[in-house]
Amino acid sequence: MNVDYDRVRQAADAVRTKSGALPEVAVVLGSGLGDFAGTLGASVSLPYQSLPHWPESRVVGHAGRLVIGSMGPKRVAALAGRCHAYEGHDLKAVTFAVRVMGLLGVRTLILTNAAGGINTTFAEGALMVIDDHLNLTGNNPLVGENDERFGVRFPDMTEVYSKRLRAIADESARAQRLELRHGVYAALLGPSYETPAEIRYLRAIGAEAVGMSTAAEAIVAQHMGMEVLGISCISNMAAGVLPQPLRHDEVMETTRRVRTEFIGLLEAIIARL
Repeated sequence: MNVDYDRVRQAADAVRTKSGALPEVAVVLGSGLGDFAGTLGASVSLPYQSLPHWPESRVVGHAGRLVIGSMGPKRVAALAGRCHAYEGHDLKAVTFAVRVMGLLGVRTLILTNAAGGINTTFAEGALMVIDDHLNLTGNNPLVGENDERFGVRFPDMTEVYSKRLRAIADESARAQRLELRHGVYAALLGPSYETPAEIRYLRAIGAEAVGMSTAAEAIVAQHMGMEVLGISCISNMAAGVLPQPLRHDEVMETTRRVRTEFIGLLEAIIARL
């Protein structure tokens, strides 16, 4: 048996045993956005370290727990925290949780992140639906032997982020009277923030926001046949946009400030699925 598949299956079996009813929807919560997990009713909270083979994140703003609970009639899995390649994890570890969700039968995946704003019309705290991404991390999670139980060797990436889900996000935002932006997300390796020259380059090739996650997870979700929605919280303006240095505590401060709008949007989206 393929070792990677076996480990994912073991983790999925552990979640299945401990969670009760299985989730239909999964939400990966980015830096400072984990409060959404606390809104789920009749929930079970599973620390990542309690699940076999599950990689831990040690980044501030990532709680490191899987919460499965109810939101209305739907069963939702909230992944409060993710691990990152810049922590030293390979992309199989970075995408491990998405693989587990796929084996549990999740077919709708919402990926969220805190991102730097490249588009100068964006303001700190803006929420942006990801229309597409640029994977500039220098790697791809599908490199290596392909296991057909996960997906095909050459998955199509024409529509990584579902048009249907993006339309639902727009409808939900209108109902909340919330302005929702759209754009292309550039994924870089990190952990250093980008230089002003790199941001000028990213703007020139069509990126509106930049971060250090999400793209690998979206690729793996597409590989497994999941429908993906991506939402970025513009937590700071990227290097060179404003005459000030970048700080992680600024990211956390901004995501805390938009907590209510962010949770309201997710709730409205999930209600419409």
